[in-house]
Amino acid sequence: MTDQKTLPLRSPSFVDQPHAYNLEKEPQLFDGVIRKRFVAFIVDAIVISVLTAIAYAVVAVLGIITLGLAWLLFGLVFPVVGLGYNALTIGGPKSATIGQRMMGLEVRMWFGGRVTPLIAAFHALMFWFSLVVFCPILLWAFFDSRKRCLHDILAGVVVINRR
Repeated sequence: MTDQKTLPLRSPSFVDQPHAYNLEKEPQLFDGVIRKRFVAFIVDAIVISVLTAIAYAVVAVLGIITLGLAWLLFGLVFPVVGLGYNALTIGGPKSATIGQRMMGLEVRMWFGGRVTPLIAAFHALMFWFSLVVFCPILLWAFFDSRKRCLHDILAGVVVINRR
């Protein structure tokens, strides 16, 4: 029988990996993040509103062309635009929405990797859910050392100042 000491050590699991962004070594990554996120949210809300208005106009025109059939899509316009916007911007090469780029922020996975479009859409979905259902959850960032909201923790992301 094989001795336990001769077996190769298992690599550390994904959960056991250390956080890529150390608060003690790089405090500048988290300076003013809450304020910047709030301003970025306002900018992104304006961008999403404009994109949604354009999408509603397109669906209205398509509804006329399709004799009203495309008007069934009206309920999907806002969710598709909002989640798509976050998936393409946060999950894209810049790792930030337009508002976040303006404020000098970027979104990264807690272990340092880039956010995928699917995780970015999930992150946005959790944000809108927490905003609509239980807004005080967003206050978690004031008590978290890395300034993460609860939806950030659930998605496994961290918002930092761009390096």
